[in-house]
Amino acid sequence: MKRFQVVGIGNAMVDVIAHSDEEFLAGNGIGKGIMQLIDMNRAVDLYARIGPAREISGGSAANTIAGVAQLGGRTAYVGKVKDDQLGLIFAHDLRAQGAIYETPMAEAGPGHETGRCIILVTPDGERSMNTYLGWSEFLTSADIDVAQMAQAEWIYLEGYRFDGPDSHEAFAKAIRACRGAGGKVSVTLSDPFCVERHRDAFRRMIRDDVDLLFANRAELLSMYQTTDFTAALQAAAADVDLLACTEGAEGAHVCTGGQHWHVPAIPTQVVDATGAGDLFAGAFLWGLSNRYDPETCGRMGCIAASEVIGHIGARPETDLRALFSQHGVL
Repeated sequence: MKRFQVVGIGNAMVDVIAHSDEEFLAGNGIGKGIMQLIDMNRAVDLYARIGPAREISGGSAANTIAGVAQLGGRTAYVGKVKDDQLGLIFAHDLRAQGAIYETPMAEAGPGHETGRCIILVTPDGERSMNTYLGWSEFLTSADIDVAQMAQAEWIYLEGYRFDGPDSHEAFAKAIRACRGAGGKVSVTLSDPFCVERHRDAFRRMIRDDVDLLFANRAELLSMYQTTDFTAALQAAAADVDLLACTEGAEGAHVCTGGQHWHVPAIPTQVVDATGAGDLFAGAFLWGLSNRYDPETCGRMGCIAASEVIGHIGARPETDLRALFSQHGVL
């Protein structure tokens, strides 16, 4: 048995979450419902403009790994922070969930800081993300522990991390180590913004190295450059062994081996949509690593997503296994 069921690699940052209205977004040049990269000066300026906020450890793949850990999975995370206040918060929170986190911190001092994502939540629950990557951007192949990757049943790669100058090689090193030891590779497309910037690199990796692809509807349409959702699902299913594509209130689609399941969403009052896809992926991967069938994994993912959109913050606040039992999937 391998030491880890899932090892995640991606951004390491702290979410700063505040409520907002449409006028604030428009007046500050913030695109609704997407992720925009910002620099440190813009991060400081936006922070001064927003209303009361909560600071919660985040990072897309880190949220996924926190979900796996909360479910009792054997899991670890790789992501870069600085030895500063936010970096220490991030490391503590992830370890407190039960995940192994051993990526060396950048030394304290002037210059880049730990990354943070300023998330504005509008009354409809939609989140608009303004991301300062900080030290998270400087993840390199030197941060990848080959032995750790070899001890993973699955690695989970975050599409957002494709924006770092050395992250492609870090991902390639992790993939080689994991696959070389009989492990499997999953990736999330993260955002249409990422797809547009790195489509060719994503397509090569998906075709050559990925066993499981996570995406939402918009990301999949962008990846395969079509407006036909069925065609996008079919194209992705031809590229990978297993596809899990979320569709918001319409639930999720799971495709493998010529089979296609539509898994309905769990009706939920949306408070904050942040992390819905992250927790879907975490529950799905936990289910797979515990030998549940793909359709059941999709149901677990939808249940976990419904939990996280029912409160502020992108990490679960309710026992997910208890929710699975309530919905009859355990």
